Amino acid sequence: MATEPFPSSSSLPAADSPKLIDSPLMRRAGPELLSLALMDARNHTLHLFGQYQNALEAVDFKVPQMPELNPPLWMIGHVAWFQERWIGRNLQRALGSRCPPGQSRLASMEPNADRWWDPEQAPHDARWTLALPLPGMGRCRTYLLDTLECTLELLEKAGTDDDALYFYRLCLFHEDLQDEAFTCMAQTLGLSLERPLQTAFTPAPMALREPLLIPATTWQMGSPSGAGTGFSFDNERPAHAISVPEFEIDAQAVTWAQYVEFVGDGGYDQPAFWHPDGWQWLQALAAGEGEGRRGPRYVEQIGIGSGAVIQTRFGQPMRMQGTQPAMHLSWWEADAWCRWAGRRLPAEVEWEAAAHTAARRGFRWGDVWEWTGTTFRPYPGFAPDPWRAYSEPSFGTHKVLRGASFATRARLKHPNFRNFCRPERDDIFCGFRSCAL
Repeated sequence: MATEPFPSSSSLPAADSPKLIDSPLMRRAGPELLSLALMDARNHTLHLFGQYQNALEAVDFKVPQMPELNPPLWMIGHVAWFQERWIGRNLQRALGSRCPPGQSRLASMEPNADRWWDPEQAPHDARWTLALPLPGMGRCRTYLLDTLECTLELLEKAGTDDDALYFYRLCLFHEDLQDEAFTCMAQTLGLSLERPLQTAFTPAPMALREPLLIPATTWQMGSPSGAGTGFSFDNERPAHAISVPEFEIDAQAVTWAQYVEFVGDGGYDQPAFWHPDGWQWLQALAAGEGEGRRGPRYVEQIGIGSGAVIQTRFGQPMRMQGTQPAMHLSWWEADAWCRWAGRRLPAEVEWEAAAHTAARRGFRWGDVWEWTGTTFRPYPGFAPDPWRAYSEPSFGTHKVLRGASFATRARLKHPNFRNFCRPERDDIFCGFRSCAL
């Protein structure tokens, strides 16, 4: 696949910068646009944190201890800590992806930063009861601003090649990932958002198209590497050829109207539609809820006759339209729907090939993250990047999601990006599409 050239930031009209800093072209952005994008990301983090401040400041930002949550003050501190660790404290940052992950680092500007925000020193279940309690909101915000100032000063002196800019791009996309996690947490907690965010974080209805027939091909899977190719995550590399037979794939994600038919046909009561592990998950979940599960997470009501779906969205019950993508579905539920419909989840290579080649034919993506039928594994010849905790620990246990959601920053939306979650996850903004058997 040809790589779209990135325009020189010095030759761009100022009016183009806001569009470019939130576009996939940021994978190859130079220092000037990266500086703007890093400030944009930090502003977005603070804006989202403002929603938590409105709702939780009175209770000292306390949230329940759940697998899908983090203390909000841990979240914003970790964003700053990650950026400082890989840029401000990293004397070998100019080596880019060749930087040794375990080299000695400078001390943090916040003396207790590692004790609070390093996931190795503060594992998930310990973050609610740290021996040294997390600092208050004011100190966390100061750390956010001070680390960004340091990053921007170092970026002014950085080179312009991919190695020199690797960690600046990585930290930009890491913050974008954390901001989407912030948004998912707001949904889980039922936080009320200001109206513009509530509107932005609601998927739009889709124009429904017939499934697409994708011809057989030899697909170059993944992202290229080497000088001048820009940034990619380690699990996207190396690019490699895969022979893909002809297949038929949905033009858009499965809609609420389609999913309601599965519910109406007793889909949650018939083990024949479920993978054995999925059925076990469903029964355990039903036992925990007491009354059994009859629909996706956050769904309060499904009108089988009318097709009406009432789903709680950031604490507010909302009637979902039949042409909106079904959302907050686990991999088990997506797989069960496909079994019921006589279809299957796409392999991730099929999804990637369709996203690159069938956009002009109506292949629509980016409304919700989409489960694929593929277990998350390294590509042949995989070599980990310095952030070792990103990909390797999840190989073999997680399923691949492709695409993006309405809460994903546009610069992170790339057809080659591999999201990955355990099959029971349903708190993220996830749905699916299907393929013919």
